[in-house]
Amino acid sequence: MHFYPQERIALFIDGANLYAAARALGFDIDYRKLLQLFQTKAHMIRAFYYTALMEDQEYSPIRPLVDWLDYNGYAMITKPTKEYTDAFGRRKVKGNMDIELAIDVMEMVNHLDHIVIFSGDGDFRRLVEAVQSKGKRVTIVSTIRSTPPMVADELRRQCDIFCELQDLAPYIARAYSGPREPRDNNYAPQGNPRDELPQFIRRPAQSDQPDTAEGEQT
Repeated sequence: MHFYPQERIALFIDGANLYAAARALGFDIDYRKLLQLFQTKAHMIRAFYYTALMEDQEYSPIRPLVDWLDYNGYAMITKPTKEYTDAFGRRKVKGNMDIELAIDVMEMVNHLDHIVIFSGDGDFRRLVEAVQSKGKRVTIVSTIRSTPPMVADELRRQCDIFCELQDLAPYIARAYSGPREPRDNNYAPQGNPRDELPQFIRRPAQSDQPDTAEGEQT
């Protein structure tokens, strides 16, 4: 399965979920590279990033990332976390962004051909089904190579395309300078870069294009 150059796509990134998946695989994401990768594969409409912020903190470690994304091509959707005390008297922090992500997907769906969701949360299975009922394709980006897997089985079964996050690591992993070594030498692509791309994200070759007038443009 491919992305087609004329497809209108949007990225919907569950920030906490994607961060946890990448850390489980041992790499950090370069969000500039991530955006550029998908911009070269189809017609990017928008890239949404969802995260909750602890506003009562004097300094939030995620604030620099949020500010950078806001200035560099991402639509930031944030809300303050909520604190509560559970039945055992333990202080808990809640910052779920599932509702915000689902609402934005349904509001954008008529302007898109292909929805890309960066999350493995099984709660999105029904959302994916609803989007598919409107004739749209859905890609889920997460991982089954962590322990435990970060993607729910029911979500992986429902989506049109499942993209293994580790397969994207050579193209979106942050490059480290200085004495620090890469976490995994396998992240360095070898040979023809197009051949190394995961099958689903390769731009179709000339021979793959349909013969009709509505075929892909290179």
